[in-house]
Amino acid sequence: MLSSPLFRPRRPQQQSLRQEYAEFLEQRIEEYKEQLSREDLLAIADEAVRELEMASEEQLVLTEVLVLEHVDRLITQRLDLPSFRKWRNRHVKLRHAQRDPSYWGMKSRDPVAKLAPRLDETHSALVLGEDATPAAMLLAACDWQVLFVDPTLAAVELVEKLAATEGLASRIQALVVQLGKWFPEARPSLVVFDPKVLSDLDAPSRVRMLDALKQMTSRGGIHCFLATQPSDDGSLAPAVVRAHYSDWATHHRSTEFPDCFLSTKP
Repeated sequence: MLSSPLFRPRRPQQQSLRQEYAEFLEQRIEEYKEQLSREDLLAIADEAVRELEMASEEQLVLTEVLVLEHVDRLITQRLDLPSFRKWRNRHVKLRHAQRDPSYWGMKSRDPVAKLAPRLDETHSALVLGEDATPAAMLLAACDWQVLFVDPTLAAVELVEKLAATEGLASRIQALVVQLGKWFPEARPSLVVFDPKVLSDLDAPSRVRMLDALKQMTSRGGIHCFLATQPSDDGSLAPAVVRAHYSDWATHHRSTEFPDCFLSTKP
């Protein structure tokens, strides 16, 4: 499994802490604005205009951009958002904790937990299904760009809310997708499956989805099935799912996670 060309020493993260801090401020400010009524937001804008006019010794042309920037500064003060230094100290500790699988209720020997810290963050991960949410969060905490898809709005909104709360929103995109009918354009190097997304599809749709995902996956990429619980008619027995990967290198399942298996694209 670790002989894949995708597995090599990690490079330093591409996004700086300054960029992450700016995204943190922007997210908190936008969340606050969404809670305000139009009248309250206009009142803050009026306050921003007054302060800018008073602070300027020379005649100042108040552009919309200038006013909006000062509105954001006023909101930052109201929310008492931390300085970069304070945020950085908390953020580094939080990110370290988030990279521990147990933070997300996963075991250290979980297949995704073993893969996440060794994967090259220049590649992207595709995660399907609500039960794979912890895997999506762990990968994002390890600096991966993650596309999460699920056929239900509730599951997508849950992931979006969790990502925002954990400061991972910039690394996770969540979409509602009717699996088996359409799929967003992607080129993942890791695909993680919640088995329920397969069991909810009829056989033709399941075949179309798996074939499409196999084709989309980059060479050397991996498909990881968290479990392959059989359905009532036996159509999702592990052997049946693995049969879709007869042209890929399927790795032996561990005794600790007997319902999981990995396949690598040649």
